[in-house]
Amino acid sequence: MLYLKIYLLIINLISFITFFIDKRKSIKNKWRIKENTLHLLSFIGGIYGSIAAMLLFRHKYRKLKFCLITTLALIVNLVITYLCITYLI
Repeated sequence: MLYLKIYLLIINLISFITFFIDKRKSIKNKWRIKENTLHLLSFIGGIYGSIAAMLLFRHKYRKLKFCLITTLALIVNLVITYLCITYLI
């Protein structure tokens, strides 16, 4: 369980930083990080970092499709968390 907590901490930090970098690049009109990469980070456990970055940096929150996929990632992560807590503890 300790390894899972460490993994989630690291993946959420990576997700948060990736959103920050993408936001900076969008401001400077430079090469951007693909949305699929941002979604992948959300689905593999970085959803909380993604949501925090979206709210803090006001990044991608106006794009309906992006928000819907992020919501789906949140639901998937919550279900996986529930199953892990229920069956692994």
